Amino acid sequence: MTAVSDLTTVRVGRVREIATRLRERRGALLPILHAVQAELGHIDTVDLPVIADVLNLSVAEVHGVVTFYKDFRREPAGRATVRICQAEACQAVGARELADHARQRLGVGFGETTPDGAVSLDEVFCLGNCALGPAVQVGERLHGRVSRARLDVLLGEVSR
Repeated sequence: MTAVSDLTTVRVGRVREIATRLRERRGALLPILHAVQAELGHIDTVDLPVIADVLNLSVAEVHGVVTFYKDFRREPAGRATVRICQAEACQAVGARELADHARQRLGVGFGETTPDGAVSLDEVFCLGNCALGPAVQVGERLHGRVSRARLDVLLGEVSR
């Protein structure tokens, strides 16, 4: 057995444990998906049939939920996540242009991770910092009135 298949076997076992533990919850699919992502970092394709089996759903039903909600990652996130607010209040003060700048600077779009695995770029539709837009969250830290120059500094800090 290879190291990759060993990791897959361990992952599948852990996903089954999580799904089995949470299957009796009302609307169990979403709590299971959130728990898997919280513990394992993303929802892998190998997870879908396991969750479907535990909940007696089709793989297509589970896949549909994973792909419908932007919060679920289908690939591992970068070492740092940069989230740029795209809600109306932030758009009114330059969030679209800031997002364009981030995509150009990182070479990835929203929902993607740089090839070196350093940074994942995400869009959100409110960070609760409307009076200080455009708002950007880097990891757990929220930043307000972020300019292109300030974003360059923040991206430089997490790209190392």
